[in-house]
Amino acid sequence: MVSIITAAFTPAIALLIFFYLKDEFEQEPLTMVIRCFIFGTLLVFPVMFIQFVLQNEARFTSPFIETFLQVALTEEFFKWFIVLVTVFYHVHFSQRYDGIVYATAVALGFASVENLLYIIAHGLDTAFIRAVFPVTSHALFGVVMGYYFGKAKFQKQKRYRYLFMAFLIPYLLHSLYNLILLSMNQWIYVLIPFMVFLWVFALKKVKKANQLQAVHLVKRETG
Repeated sequence: MVSIITAAFTPAIALLIFFYLKDEFEQEPLTMVIRCFIFGTLLVFPVMFIQFVLQNEARFTSPFIETFLQVALTEEFFKWFIVLVTVFYHVHFSQRYDGIVYATAVALGFASVENLLYIIAHGLDTAFIRAVFPVTSHALFGVVMGYYFGKAKFQKQKRYRYLFMAFLIPYLLHSLYNLILLSMNQWIYVLIPFMVFLWVFALKKVKKANQLQAVHLVKRETG
């Protein structure tokens, strides 16, 4: 069991450390990051319950409808909601990159428990591909979500627009990811380029968040 837990949680922790260290300025308190991670782990169970109800009551017959309504919508909405209500207005959300760290922590907490349950059901042989695709994709969705949370936090005149984008764009990316898996027989040939795109897109958001923070600091020091 120890090996299963290790295999399930190690990729998420490694990714979280990677994005945590990408902060070029004041890094977030570890207690806040761990708190967000734990909130993410707790999200799995209500999300699974809602998905179970939708699957049995709505009885989706189209992969398109299933992926856009049952999976991506519930998972990304609840991750977005947790970030909004637990950390968005917190005093330690004090710079633009903070949104990336906190949203990624929530996403990876969720991904870790989801990964654990999957490996328990299907065996350790699935651990590597789970780490490369589902766990990593959740991290990258979290980065994108957190970037727009950071924009919403510090651009108050467009706050509601950016809060909406913090949900909408990860939701659409997650939907496309799932649609590739559900609708294509040779999904691996499409998913690998899509994952490369996700990495490039997310790392651009990381760079942009740090640049925006640098501009803000310069303005504060010279103003």
